[in-house]
Amino acid sequence: MRLLALLAFGVGRRRTLLAALLAGAMLGTAAGASAAQGLPDFVDLIEKVAPAVVNIRTTERAEEGARPSPFRRRMPVPPGEEVPRGEGSGFIISADGYVVTNAHVVDGASEVLVTLTDKREFKAKIVGADLRTDVALVKIEASGLPAVRIGDVSRLRVGEWVLAIGSPFGLDSTVTAGIVSAKQRETGSDIALLQTDVAVNPGNSGGPLISTRGEVVGVNSQILSPIGSYIGISFAIPIDEAMRVVDQLRSGGRVVRGYLGIQPTDVPRELAEEYGLDAGRNKSRGAFVRLVVPGAPGEKAGIQPGDVIVSVNARPVESAADLRRTLGGFKPGTAVNLQINRRGKSMEFKVVLAEADQQTAATERADPIAPDRRTSSVAKTWGLTVANLTDGERRALRGVGGVKVVAVADGAESVGMREGDIILGVGAADVADLKQFDAVIAKADKSRSLPVTVLRGDWAQFLRIPVVK
Repeated sequence: MRLLALLAFGVGRRRTLLAALLAGAMLGTAAGASAAQGLPDFVDLIEKVAPAVVNIRTTERAEEGARPSPFRRRMPVPPGEEVPRGEGSGFIISADGYVVTNAHVVDGASEVLVTLTDKREFKAKIVGADLRTDVALVKIEASGLPAVRIGDVSRLRVGEWVLAIGSPFGLDSTVTAGIVSAKQRETGSDIALLQTDVAVNPGNSGGPLISTRGEVVGVNSQILSPIGSYIGISFAIPIDEAMRVVDQLRSGGRVVRGYLGIQPTDVPRELAEEYGLDAGRNKSRGAFVRLVVPGAPGEKAGIQPGDVIVSVNARPVESAADLRRTLGGFKPGTAVNLQINRRGKSMEFKVVLAEADQQTAATERADPIAPDRRTSSVAKTWGLTVANLTDGERRALRGVGGVKVVAVADGAESVGMREGDIILGVGAADVADLKQFDAVIAKADKSRSLPVTVLRGDWAQFLRIPVVK
């Protein structure tokens, strides 16, 4: 509409307008040039680092009747034939051919091909891969190779320029730039990640994140995107964490971690408020134990589903991910002191950690015995009917007491409780049997929600059962 309006002006007025537009454009160009003078120049940096960045292609053996691509739908691949599997990036850390990449780039591959910037191609050997941190180390038979310089993540600051080099969508040696958006970003991984706005896409996985000092500060590994490609948020494994894994892979081919034998999750908000674990700003402290593995160190030490681990060797536990990282940092055989909050009561346990990758435990289930049919409906205010556990159920729970839910209605049904759930505790009180449960419920305020710790199968959770009127 504005263009049409301009065409309606007289000739003289059009000349005046054109002159004004040209003047504005010149001023804009000058302003842009001035602004450009303050931008960093990455040319020399890229020339030094890029030769140490590699493209990684993988293949896998086809299974019976495999159809690897739309172009071969009419031609099933014979079993055992190598077919393309995926593509990623990596970077050389030593002149004799050690290359760091992501574990998901090489996981499941039968053949790994590494291509250098000078177009030389090598078959690589997978030295080791750690899926928990998504770090892998591969080796090619070559010498005199260019290698990256490893940086110091502690020197990296939010807002600092960083670059990525890799092979997005197979376009090798592609360079993108951005800034560090956040450090220590929790995404549920076993390590806190670097967040950046550097454009990273499929194929960049395993490539280096580089500081303006020309040092590798991270391994590009993830993006946050609903469409599978870059929309402004990318994540990298901090290089100090990656190199700790690499050192173990290089020396032993695998990562050895301490193993407690539990499944932790973040503490539910309601539980944190109930037991004073609220850390403010809608955060809670500790890690909620949802599952205890039979025969594992945690069970042997007396840890139960529904416990909250609040510290390890007097070091506060901030979250489930923090607990996993802390325990994984200890060697198997290490004795650690755990502080536990069990329904408001503080307890301490000493646990000798096992080895994560070798720990196996069989669940021993007893034969069922005729159940105790006595039930209690004193909790009908919240829609609960419970019964004593059978002897067989108690043995199967390996020392964990409680009462079994035999019917739900109203409030209990509204929060998802089911017949067969086991109530371990009400508020701060343990309920080992029906008698204890009835005594606790008799003292409960019938006008308020009922806080309960519930076990379903092997998994514990905390719930507040509302009063439905």
